[in-house]
Amino acid sequence: MTSAEVHILDYGLGNFGSVIRMIEKVGGSAKRISTPEEILLAEKLILPGVGHFDRGMSQIVERGLLEPLRERVIEQRIPLMGICLGMQLLCFGSEEGILPGLGFVDADVRKFQTLPGQNLKIPHMGWNSIRVSRSNPLINVTNEEQRFYFVHSYHVVPNAPDMVIATSTHGVAFCAAFQNKNIFGVQFHPEKSHRFGMALLKSFVNL
Repeated sequence: MTSAEVHILDYGLGNFGSVIRMIEKVGGSAKRISTPEEILLAEKLILPGVGHFDRGMSQIVERGLLEPLRERVIEQRIPLMGICLGMQLLCFGSEEGILPGLGFVDADVRKFQTLPGQNLKIPHMGWNSIRVSRSNPLINVTNEEQRFYFVHSYHVVPNAPDMVIATSTHGVAFCAAFQNKNIFGVQFHPEKSHRFGMALLKSFVNL
C-alpha cells in the first residue's frame, strides 16, 4: 500500500516549495493546493506559514478554506500538520493579533517574555535542540540530540499538557511540537532542518 499524497495548503503565506522538495526527497509525493474543493479531496494535509497571525487567518477565511478544513480535519480526521505559523493558527488565538484562530486544538499563542536582566533575543532564531516528551508517531524518541531550525517570536501554550510531544528552551521551556489525535504542530521548520527534519517529514508521509 502506498502512502497518501501530502497536500500542502497555499493560503498566501508559506514556504511551499521547500516543504514539497523535502517531502519528495524522503520518497513522498506532495502537491500544492489552494481551493476548498482540493481540501475536500485531500487525504493528508500540511499547513505551513510564515508571517502575521491575523494575516494568515484572514487569508484562510477570505478564501473559503475554513469550513472545508474543519470538515476534513475535525469531522473526518485526516492527518494535518501545522508548521511554524501554521502550528499557531491551529490554536484558539494569539497575542500577535485579535482574530480567532482555527481552534482545532486546546491551546493559545503567547509572545516570548524577557525577564529583568535577561538578555533574550526575540525572535528566537536559529538552531536549537528539542526534548521529546512522550512516544508519538512523528518524532523519534532517542538519546541522540535532535536539532531543528526555529524562527519565531510567539510560542504555543497548550491548555492540555498531554498534547505536548516535544519541548525546547528559549529563556523558558516551550512547546516545540504537539499532537492531538490526527492533528500535529511543529514550531520549527522541518524543511530547513536537514536530517532530523527529513526524518520527521518521512514519518508524516508514512502515517
